[in-house]
Amino acid sequence: MANPRLRRTTTSALAVALTAAAAVGGTTAATSTGGADTAATSSAASSPALAYGGKGHGGRTDADRAYRDLLDHSDDAKILTAAHRGQWRDAPENSLPAIEAAFDDGAEIVELDVRLTSDGVPVLMHDETVDRTTNGTGKVSSFTLAEIRELRLKEHLGGAQTSLTDERIPTLAEAMRLAADRGLVNLDKGWPAREEIWDVLVDTGTVRNGLFKSNAPVSEVQQFRDAHPGALYLHMISDDNLASFDEFGDDQPIGYEVVFGTEQDAVARAPFLARLAKESRVWVNSMWNGLADHLTDEASLVDPSRGWERIVSTYRASMIQTDDVQALERWLRTGEGDPVPRGSVRVQAEDYAPGGEGVAYHDVDAGNRGGLDLRPGDDVDISDADGNVRVSWMRGGEWLTYEVDVPRTGTYALSARVSSPYTPAGAYTVSFDGGAESERVAVLSTTSHNKQALQPSGVVQRLTRGTHAVRISLPGDAYQNWNLDYLQLDPVKG
Repeated sequence: MANPRLRRTTTSALAVALTAAAAVGGTTAATSTGGADTAATSSAASSPALAYGGKGHGGRTDADRAYRDLLDHSDDAKILTAAHRGQWRDAPENSLPAIEAAFDDGAEIVELDVRLTSDGVPVLMHDETVDRTTNGTGKVSSFTLAEIRELRLKEHLGGAQTSLTDERIPTLAEAMRLAADRGLVNLDKGWPAREEIWDVLVDTGTVRNGLFKSNAPVSEVQQFRDAHPGALYLHMISDDNLASFDEFGDDQPIGYEVVFGTEQDAVARAPFLARLAKESRVWVNSMWNGLADHLTDEASLVDPSRGWERIVSTYRASMIQTDDVQALERWLRTGEGDPVPRGSVRVQAEDYAPGGEGVAYHDVDAGNRGGLDLRPGDDVDISDADGNVRVSWMRGGEWLTYEVDVPRTGTYALSARVSSPYTPAGAYTVSFDGGAESERVAVLSTTSHNKQALQPSGVVQRLTRGTHAVRISLPGDAYQNWNLDYLQLDPVKG
């Protein structure tokens, strides 16, 4: 069943799209999946710039500033951005370039995953095995350091069909040296290796950079903290271990990672969160549904009040872990989610033209396999991925037509926001107003069905002011398995 909140907001977008055809750049409301609800509910839509939290503290280095901000638990403390597995959009997850890119993009914290090799060396790896993210197979714990260093990392989030890079699995020591002057490191998966991790922090002079984290029994945590003065610690808390807060007593952790499947969870209620925020930082995750109900990165891009804004204003978050560092940093500066560039035109994939099968679209299989019932009676596969409404199950032979309202005569370059874990992911052609089809445009893997990226098509077209028909066609002789979020036409200068 479709999420009622999601359906309500996107249905209003659909009504707008069917009458206005497309959104014109300049405001948050121009993003057609947000539609009328975006303009009505998001304070960002009516404000030129909104700042959330304070400006933060000074310091000799970025890491000094991040550390001092971490210790600030006041109501106007700076909101800290945590990059999930580093900036994996630019480099392999948990790689040194991903760490550097995350700090370059404004994150104060990189979240990294730590596991031990067979000879007891902490290295960066999320899974128990190296299968997903490297060209090797087997458990991390079955490799010596020398052996695991022979493996090559895959692009971005990895996966069976993802291309290899020349990057190698870093040691934690290498990561901490890189972070020493740049920021903080959240040491996920690392609690079982806490002693080995502590030794690395001491050896690299980065005790103030490393954030230990667990949901272990409080007695176990306190024993470690007592034996390691200066250790920074975050406690993971949910309804399952709600009593942890009282068990810490007057010796509260530096922060709590709050996880709630629904807004009705006890851990998500205002009185409890107020108690947490009085003594500690509150960390909330926005990467996908279920970490903070449906308050996700993708929902935030549509309308920040459906994600980051509410995470801060209602759930007292002063640290947000994200898969979209640049967008979160933009929101913190401006209050905007995914604004349409000035002069550009954006149309959501689900807002294809009216007319039905054979007129507005052609879909090769009956029914809506996506399950999100926004176009009753149509066979186009519309789905929701963590707050992102898109056309899914794109297959060879299919096509979609859009009525696009161009604001001024000029030359425009077309891009598509897409996702796919496959290589190749697919291909499409573009035609305007019934004219000739473009050359094929390759859809590049984003290494996940649910992680979208805006990809230029290379298609450039001169369009006069007014309404134009844009058709996206999927060649039947090409492998096709991808998702389409929106199309965007950007004016070409010169």
